[in-house]
Amino acid sequence: MTDNVLTHLGASGEARMVDVSDKDTTERVATAEGRVVMTRATLDLVLSGNAKKGDVLGTARIAGIMAAKRTHELIPLCHPLALSQVSVDLEPDPALPGIAVRATVKVTGQTGVEMEALTAVSVACLTIYDMVKAAERGMRIEGVHLVEKTGGKSGPYRSKDRT
Repeated sequence: MTDNVLTHLGASGEARMVDVSDKDTTERVATAEGRVVMTRATLDLVLSGNAKKGDVLGTARIAGIMAAKRTHELIPLCHPLALSQVSVDLEPDPALPGIAVRATVKVTGQTGVEMEALTAVSVACLTIYDMVKAAERGMRIEGVHLVEKTGGKSGPYRSKDRT
């Protein structure tokens, strides 16, 4: 459990980058997930490989990986990290219908990779939306959340099941 202190705020409330220089260097891993909900017809289009913009799942995977690597450029006050591993998995789910997106990010460093995992999922979901919005503008991006993280001073975290 954390002590509920907002570490990105100084004594006067100004935004600041957290000094992690005194933290131990440890292996840190974070996993996030989300989903893009669409009609069955749009899911069939994605799976057929016939989307006008090309390979939806392959492009979304690459976009998610690239986004994780550039998180510090997108989210103010995030530290630039030398990531050792990023995986983005996209699983078609006919029950939604849609695509479930899961990203796992690893680093050996002094700060965690939760933001990198969340950014990877978010951008992969946005890429799916962008690539098939011509077929369906009513798609929904839902449930983006941190699933688990390990390493670091705060210890492990695992979310409760989400729907």
